[in-house]
Amino acid sequence: MVEFNLQEEVLAIQDETSYQQPGEIEVRGADPDDVRAHLESAVEAVAESSDAIKDSRIFGVYRSLLKNFDSVPGSLILRMLDSIVSGLQASVEAVNRDLEGDELSADSQHKTPLEMYAFLLQWFSTAAERHLPKEGDIGAAAPNKSKAKKGTKGSQKQRTNNTDLWDWASHISPTLAFISKVLRDVQTHRLYTTTAERDTFINCITRPAWRITENETHMKNTEIKMGVYKIICHAVKKHGHTFSAQISLMQCLQYFEHLSEPMAEVLAVLQKEFDHTQLAEEILREISAKTFNGQDTKGPRSFSKFLIRLADLAPRVILKQFSLLRVHLDSEAYPMRVALVEIIGVLVREISMEGEDGVDGPQEGQERTEKKIAKLFELLLERFCDVSSYVRIKVLNTISKLWELRVKLPKQRTQTTPLVIAALEDKASSVRRYAIALLTNMIVTHPYGAMYGGLLNLDEWEIRHAQVKAQLEKVEVQGDLPVAVKDAGNDTNDTGPGDNGDENDVEEEEGGESQLSFARSRVRMDILGQLLGSTSKAEVLEAIEFFKVAYEYQMSGAQAGIKKMLHLIWTKDNSGTNSEDDKELKGVRSRLIECYRGLYFDPIEDADPKQQMNRIAKNMIDLTHNATLAELTSLEELMRTLYDDSRVDGEVINTLWQVYSADREIPRYQRRGAIIVLGMFALAKRDIVIERTETLLRIGLGPHGKADLVLAQYTCLALQRLSGSVKKVKGSLEDKSVRLPMDNVMFKRLREIIEYPCKSKDWFSMAEQVINTVYLLGEQPDALCGDIIKTFTRQGEPQARDGSQPPGSVPVSPTRDTYEGSQIASRKTDTANAFQLSQLIFIVGHVAFKHIVYLELVERELKRRKDVLAKEKGQTNDLNKSTNTKDVDELEQVAGTAEDDTGDRISKFCDDEMLYGDRSLLAIFGPMIVHICGTPKNFKSQTLRTAATLSLSKLMCVSTHFCEANLMLLFKIVETSKDPTIRSNAIIALGDIAVRFSHLIDENNNKLYEGLSDKDIVVKKNTLMVLTYLILGSMIKVKGQLGEMAKCLEDEDARIADLAKLFFTELSSNKDNAIYNNLPDVISHLSIGDHALDEEGFQRTMRYIFSFIEKEKQAETIVEKLCQRFRLSTEPRQWRDIAYCLSILPFKSERSLKKLIEGLPFYQDKLHEETVFNRFNEILTKARTNKSANKPDSELAEFEAILKEFKDKGEEEQALEESMQKKTAAARKKAAARKKPNARTRKPAARSATPASAESE
Repeated sequence: MVEFNLQEEVLAIQDETSYQQPGEIEVRGADPDDVRAHLESAVEAVAESSDAIKDSRIFGVYRSLLKNFDSVPGSLILRMLDSIVSGLQASVEAVNRDLEGDELSADSQHKTPLEMYAFLLQWFSTAAERHLPKEGDIGAAAPNKSKAKKGTKGSQKQRTNNTDLWDWASHISPTLAFISKVLRDVQTHRLYTTTAERDTFINCITRPAWRITENETHMKNTEIKMGVYKIICHAVKKHGHTFSAQISLMQCLQYFEHLSEPMAEVLAVLQKEFDHTQLAEEILREISAKTFNGQDTKGPRSFSKFLIRLADLAPRVILKQFSLLRVHLDSEAYPMRVALVEIIGVLVREISMEGEDGVDGPQEGQERTEKKIAKLFELLLERFCDVSSYVRIKVLNTISKLWELRVKLPKQRTQTTPLVIAALEDKASSVRRYAIALLTNMIVTHPYGAMYGGLLNLDEWEIRHAQVKAQLEKVEVQGDLPVAVKDAGNDTNDTGPGDNGDENDVEEEEGGESQLSFARSRVRMDILGQLLGSTSKAEVLEAIEFFKVAYEYQMSGAQAGIKKMLHLIWTKDNSGTNSEDDKELKGVRSRLIECYRGLYFDPIEDADPKQQMNRIAKNMIDLTHNATLAELTSLEELMRTLYDDSRVDGEVINTLWQVYSADREIPRYQRRGAIIVLGMFALAKRDIVIERTETLLRIGLGPHGKADLVLAQYTCLALQRLSGSVKKVKGSLEDKSVRLPMDNVMFKRLREIIEYPCKSKDWFSMAEQVINTVYLLGEQPDALCGDIIKTFTRQGEPQARDGSQPPGSVPVSPTRDTYEGSQIASRKTDTANAFQLSQLIFIVGHVAFKHIVYLELVERELKRRKDVLAKEKGQTNDLNKSTNTKDVDELEQVAGTAEDDTGDRISKFCDDEMLYGDRSLLAIFGPMIVHICGTPKNFKSQTLRTAATLSLSKLMCVSTHFCEANLMLLFKIVETSKDPTIRSNAIIALGDIAVRFSHLIDENNNKLYEGLSDKDIVVKKNTLMVLTYLILGSMIKVKGQLGEMAKCLEDEDARIADLAKLFFTELSSNKDNAIYNNLPDVISHLSIGDHALDEEGFQRTMRYIFSFIEKEKQAETIVEKLCQRFRLSTEPRQWRDIAYCLSILPFKSERSLKKLIEGLPFYQDKLHEETVFNRFNEILTKARTNKSANKPDSELAEFEAILKEFKDKGEEEQALEESMQKKTAAARKKAAARKKPNARTRKPAARSATPASAESE
């Protein structure tokens, strides 16, 4: 017999290497047949009687094999497991038989074998888990035998024995089921007289289950997982295992993150199937008392998952202990706050379902439910201000789930809406994204669907509210208002359409108030519109979905968002982008197309094909109504994409042509919209307009076009599609555009429409497109345009009346005095022909500008012909083998020289002939245009001055000489003109001139920056855009004017500020380090002088600009330069600004700090200024953070002491200086006071002297 103490044995096997047992058999290195013989004898003995385990020899066999588990063959392991299980089963049955017969003395006989088998089973499971084969070992065992590997035979045999025919994973589930059966059958409360003994046995028998849970792979098996659950539940319910289970469960949560949800499932099974909640409640109390560190991530995350899962499975258990758990809403660890937020959502759902059941009566139950929900929602809404973005996201997601409940919670929706709208401006992109998603969900799930269809048109609801309110007032006056229905608005269900009478009026008023409040909650459409331009793809997609839903519900402002998101058509989609949830997101461009198709182009149900086509065509036309140029450009790309993807039915195009060519009177915007859309489709397929050219000429350039010049303008744009939309390849000489002979009827109609008498300003846009069409499609456009200019000149007949030369005679030379041109222009305005003169001047300028483009095409065509000729000669030379290589090289040189000559000749023609030639028609008008622009006081017509400035700008792009002669005039116009349109046009013209004649602008580029100080927003924006284009394109150099660009970062207009940010972002990517090189000038420009910003604006601007200083070497140099700048600064404001700039540098290297210390003599006398000293303290804090842990802090401490010393010294000097100033002021005051009595004593003498003098006279 063996003396066995379960508690001691369990503790002893924790260290198997030191475990000693009497009669231990040799297993490791022994003959397998001997080991098998020992085991077989022990198994046979146990099979005959389970009490045989008490024999020390038999018990020693099992312990020896378990101690050397890794050396036991797999077949013997299975044999041993079967023996232990059968022995334990027999012992349990024996104990139960004895206990059924009330033979308490049998205790001592069967308790010991029972404990011994339990001990062996625990040891077996522990050993099996410890020596569990790694994944792939079992499958690799067979191949390993066939491979001749180096090593001892014994080691190879040992390696294969444990894997051969042995798979512990397949035996776990039956073993757990057996343990569960043992716990279900054995009556430990009768078997053990003391709790300690019982707990020892239960801990031993349940230990395999707890040990198995530590393996994540096992817990993914549902059968194994349920076996573990049943063991724990039986032990807790029947055997007082609660306290031990609590300790084990808390340890699992602390150290094994994968057990978070399984442990919650255990408690849920215990509650639902075993009606036991004590363990769950104790664990929740213990968790409530825990304190989680904000730096710890693993522990809080594990407990967070546990609480969330338990709340889902057993919300009633959580609800009972929520008063204790809510303390973690203020926990330092954000995962715990996240868990509590989600738990609140689960509890609200549970309480609302309880309210629906009406357990305590309809009225009392509803009131109690509303109070509970109100309290929980109060806690939930407080988390909108949580410092962690993860918590704020969880709040938004939780509320989004609550809105989908049957109970609609109208009061809570009203409270939540402003907070969600405020979250749209959150600094975290993910928070903004989920805020948008929540707003979308709020619209879709709003509780007022039973009222008037549920649309959210605010104007309609205002009218209905006024009507219902008037009806309610009538009822109140009559005194028929029932008291019982005053709280009808608190009903959480939708208002039913079947109610009637006075109660219906009251309920409708209450529901209307809530709905009106919801509709009045102005969703910040402006912010949502800005989020369409976010860099976060997920955020943009949510914004698109919001505007789509808001538009469908007719919310005010949604139409503007739909138009704004049209610009996303230019987004380049990149596949494979994932969100925070690791879900692949649809591309922004494809989502936009899908959205527009759903809103405007997809067919609706129960409509015949004709109605479908009419609806789609109408929607397309409506998209063009009141659209800006940018919106039309983006819409054009959308339409082209849709047509390329074969998503536009041919019948829709026919319907658009019917609208365009309708003979009856229709609204102008419809006919315009039809040709705009058709022109867009023609970009993808020009046959759309080729087949209907006659219709375009008859309608757009006929009577309809003459009556509606905007229609004629867009008709010209559609005609331009005839030339095709083949993109020009850079460097290619091929030109696939189509050109027509000048006798084509199209040009006749174009000339008629432009010469048609008109006084509308729409004529200028139409005339521009007419000239564009002529130059794009005509073979000799200059001839037709020359005739048009002559016609407009004859209409005014200024030369004939003033005695000047007619257009066909010798033109005026630009070199002679411009007096004659000025007389012509002055008399023309005096005779009230200013508009006609404006037309003439506009045509002259635009023809000159388009002629430059035409000459470039001519040059390219000449080069193409020469290139073809050279290729033909090259082929001839290849056939003729006798041709000398030297001759070929000379031919290529001649061809290259000829191409250069062609370009030079055309450039010379533009410079010397177009505006200065004796036979040039345009040369006549140059002096006149210059005079109108130079003497604006003589010309009162704003249209004339605008046209003259525009034409002057275009003429300056033609000739270098003309540009040089009038450049100062254009700068003067920018400086002095009172018309913002003229200033804006002049700024854009200067940009064009800088591109064409950069050498002329380089000398005066300072004047370009003056537009940034313009009071008009459009002028300022255009100036910024022009400068951005020129600087980023390296067309002008930045020479210290970057400060003016930086001021735009603080502009009141958001568009200008955004453009400035875009400029600096792009400039930082250039390789010339423009920001770094100009940083000192920017600081000086913004800190002192007339251009200085206020301190807060300066700090915001510098923080943004310094974010582009990323190289440590640059930071070191800036530290040195800023320290030297202290020496020359005299104002405290400058000291503070320089110190701030130093404080926002990273100080990542020791060299930066060394430069700062070396510059101490430059700023030591400025440290008495409190703000300056604080900035240096910030630098020290940053330096300590970046310092290596193994380096001493002595240098920084010494520097800090020196700074404090100079600060104190400076304060003393400052105090002394102030004291001296006060004493000096007091002395002067006393001296002045002493002089006053003397003055009073002298005054009588002066009075007496006056009469004396008079008497003497």
